[in-house]
Amino acid sequence: MHRKIILDVDTGIDDSLAVLYLLASPEAEILGIAATAGNVPAAQVAANTLAVLDLAQAPPIEVALGAAEPLAIPLRTTEDTHGPQGLGYAELPPSPRTLSERSAAQLWVELVRAHPGEVTGLCTGPLTNLALALRLEPELPRLLDRLVIMGGAFNHPGNTTPTNEWNIHVDPEAAEEVFDAFSAAPPHRRPLVCALDITETIEMRPEHLIALGQAAGSTPSETVGAGDPPEWRSAASDPIIRYLTDAVRFYFDFHHQYDLGYLAHMHDPFAAAVALDPALALTRPATVDVELTGTLTRATTVADWAGMWGREPNADIVIGTDPAVFFDRLVTRVGALARRLSQELPA
Repeated sequence: MHRKIILDVDTGIDDSLAVLYLLASPEAEILGIAATAGNVPAAQVAANTLAVLDLAQAPPIEVALGAAEPLAIPLRTTEDTHGPQGLGYAELPPSPRTLSERSAAQLWVELVRAHPGEVTGLCTGPLTNLALALRLEPELPRLLDRLVIMGGAFNHPGNTTPTNEWNIHVDPEAAEEVFDAFSAAPPHRRPLVCALDITETIEMRPEHLIALGQAAGSTPSETVGAGDPPEWRSAASDPIIRYLTDAVRFYFDFHHQYDLGYLAHMHDPFAAAVALDPALALTRPATVDVELTGTLTRATTVADWAGMWGREPNADIVIGTDPAVFFDRLVTRVGALARRLSQELPA
């Protein structure tokens, strides 16, 4: 099924894989990309996003700069997780592409108005831009076809505080505004929420990088491990595989440093896959709100599964999936894109 996508990212490592996944998927039409401050500042997010589009030789796609700060609190970034520029050990050249003249919030509103009922919104970063867009156009919950959010933690520990997830933590006021606004969405347009409960089961490992290289026809076959020094860089013949190896290896090192294993949680590309094919996910409706005043629990997403608040559900939370199916799609699609682009390079 063909899907028109507005992508809202804070490009980061796993966001970049989400972009590549969408570009490698023939059913996806990216109408525009909003750059939101999160993993790194908004200007760096925009630069990273443009550079990834260059890497994938993507057609012209509008990229709009989002707000530099969250709605109500100072920006917190996470270069320790994603590297000094947000792309791990990878370095991509500056892009000649230019940013849109409209803001990220304007991009959201004007694209959705131009395609009412046809657009899937995919948010893999903080929800600042979408909250600002809702202030401009409160009808967005009814004008969008569907919204997919990577964020939150429900029956699961947080990855930023004991109870909350990074994207919500960066701008909890924005998340609260979004969930409140989507209480007005009809049931078939409730947001699909990919929270840590599921995304931390999407574990990328070195063998997935090997499989991507094989699918791309890249040489040599490289195996990365915890003993590799920080200065090591991939020598893969394929540019996308070389980028992925250097970017994801930083993510492996980060997870290994915190005793999670030599792996990387692929939160954002999984959300991209769900945006294209919701059948990948088993969901359960709930009423979601965001704690804003708790001394220990601020930015925690709270789900009322049983209707105790007496409010209708405003989200469909992903509670199950098959990670192997997702990784098969990731390897097949991104590997095929890399192979095709390498074959098109001049000899």
